[in-house]
Amino acid sequence: MGGRSQLRWCGQAGLALLLCGFTPPPQWLPITAQWCLAPLQPQRCIALEVADTPEKQSKGLQLRPPLPALQGMWFPYSPPSLARFWMHRTPEPLDMLFVQGGRVVAIEAHTQPCLRLPCRSYGPDQEVDGVLELAAGQAEALGIKVGTPVQIEPVGADAPGGQPP
Repeated sequence: MGGRSQLRWCGQAGLALLLCGFTPPPQWLPITAQWCLAPLQPQRCIALEVADTPEKQSKGLQLRPPLPALQGMWFPYSPPSLARFWMHRTPEPLDMLFVQGGRVVAIEAHTQPCLRLPCRSYGPDQEVDGVLELAAGQAEALGIKVGTPVQIEPVGADAPGGQPP
């Protein structure tokens, strides 16, 4: 089968799978970063999966069970971008924190799941360095507000990851 024919066949097969109700599995990324909130005592750190490619970012937390406390996903943008997020196929409410210049610049709290299109999009009308997604209510519980400093730091490669339950 020639390259073009094979590509056409694969595209048709992929479309057929989607039309037949096939749902790809959720992504589970390793914990490779953290955000330690200061000056909380005792210090609390949020373990972060990092969605650092367009493919990982497009999947995000879709089809995932609820995030535990102190765990989230970081979506870095370089260069800064106008980020619009939605909750399509994300079954649990989330808090979305939009970050620019090392500070939270906007919070979309308790964003609601959207299982069918069209879905609302969330995000400020300004470019951001990244977006943090946490379980709904975590921003308030941890005292995170617009203006809160954010410093994302890498963690060791052997840190436990966001693995399926």
